[in-house]
Amino acid sequence: MRRATNVVVHSRAVLAAHARSFNLASVFLTPQQRDDAAVVYSFCRLIDDLIDEAEDPADGRRRVEEIRGMLDRTENPSALVAEFLSVADRCSIQLDAARELIDGVISDSGGVEFQDDDDLVRYGYAVAGTVGLMMCGVIGVTEDWALSHAIDLGIAMQITNICRDVMEDAQRDRVYVPAERLYLAGLEPEDLKRGSFDPARLAPVIADLLNLADEYYQSGDHGMRAIPFRPRVAIFAASRVYRAIGSQIRLQGCDVTAGRAIVPVGRKLAWVGAAIGEAALAGLRPRRTHNVALQAPLIEARSGSGSDHPHTLLAAAGS
Repeated sequence: MRRATNVVVHSRAVLAAHARSFNLASVFLTPQQRDDAAVVYSFCRLIDDLIDEAEDPADGRRRVEEIRGMLDRTENPSALVAEFLSVADRCSIQLDAARELIDGVISDSGGVEFQDDDDLVRYGYAVAGTVGLMMCGVIGVTEDWALSHAIDLGIAMQITNICRDVMEDAQRDRVYVPAERLYLAGLEPEDLKRGSFDPARLAPVIADLLNLADEYYQSGDHGMRAIPFRPRVAIFAASRVYRAIGSQIRLQGCDVTAGRAIVPVGRKLAWVGAAIGEAALAGLRPRRTHNVALQAPLIEARSGSGSDHPHTLLAAAGS
């Protein structure tokens, strides 16, 4: 039996403490995959915490930029970043995904307001779709066509997060609910920040965002057949447990002031059990063409910037 390094042991603890849904689902991964997933998660969590926990936003940005330097090999890597780079090398994880994660997390530094759904999708890609891409290497995805679906699953999970954490985010001067949707409901981003609004006005907006998330979850399902069976069960389980958060929000009437939506343990276990059957069926279903419209905001952003990011180009090609 191989001996885990201190970094891996720490990463396991971070995963267990902060990603309980995925930690539960990860029992289906091989021991090596589980440790690699823990390291990738711990690396992503570090970047997020450096921004969220910084007393001075400028200091948070500076420390995250140091991580970017470690990825570029212009700074000596910390123990965790060195372990992440080792996993990335072994699992063929493209570091561009990690760099774009850094860009997305830095955008959280200071106040945040989104104008429309395009902003929401681009953010979802930057902070969660990129994680999906990194995880593809860990779980053995080798078919390029599946990467677009992995991105969509990450976006779906991030939209779910946003719907669950509206009040908590607003207290941090972050409103991820698109302003265009708020205006149509007779609300403004400042209403959420002040906490002075009628929850009944916001509830239909949250319901619509959960419906949007469902479209991305469905696309995520279409990529599952590209995952080897054992990790496919894990990803199906994580997806279903996370999607159940949206169901719980709906059970609360999409009232964001009703308290944090938590999926009961019994329901989580039921979804994990169902994931085994779903994973088996997914391997029998034919490949589905990716719905390029889901990633149109990403493609448009790349076209406007003149950047050629390989993953969004896959989506643009309808892979």
